[in-house]
Amino acid sequence: MGFTEAVRTVLKKYVAFSGRASRSEYWWFALFYVLALFPLAILAFALAILFSGGLGAASPIHYTVVIWMVFTLAVLLPLISLQIRRFHDRNISGWWFLALFILSFVPYVVLVTFPVIIVISMLPGTEGPNKFGADPLRPEMSAVAFA
Repeated sequence: MGFTEAVRTVLKKYVAFSGRASRSEYWWFALFYVLALFPLAILAFALAILFSGGLGAASPIHYTVVIWMVFTLAVLLPLISLQIRRFHDRNISGWWFLALFILSFVPYVVLVTFPVIIVISMLPGTEGPNKFGADPLRPEMSAVAFA
């Protein structure tokens, strides 16, 4: 799966929490997310330096932050659904991701939960169909396995 196909697939499955997501789909979308946020962060930093308004004055940085937040909120559900489908590819329930995600808001617990989520995302998925669906890399195997 390539970059554009991965981005299209994730955005098409905006809130699809069932099924599986391959590593390539996951990491290509992660690259898209970083590539989209990086220019906005640079722009926000540059505008903050160039246009420091007085007290109560709205500067362009405010608009940039609002745009960045809108983008982040718009992509939050696809990111969560993609992460859950990535867990499904490892044959792990998506509820484990949600538990780890919620636990990450406890101070210092994120030092454990974040690496666990990253490691699970880096590991290869189970080969062939599992209880969450067909193998996203070899969908033709599921037809053979159930025949």
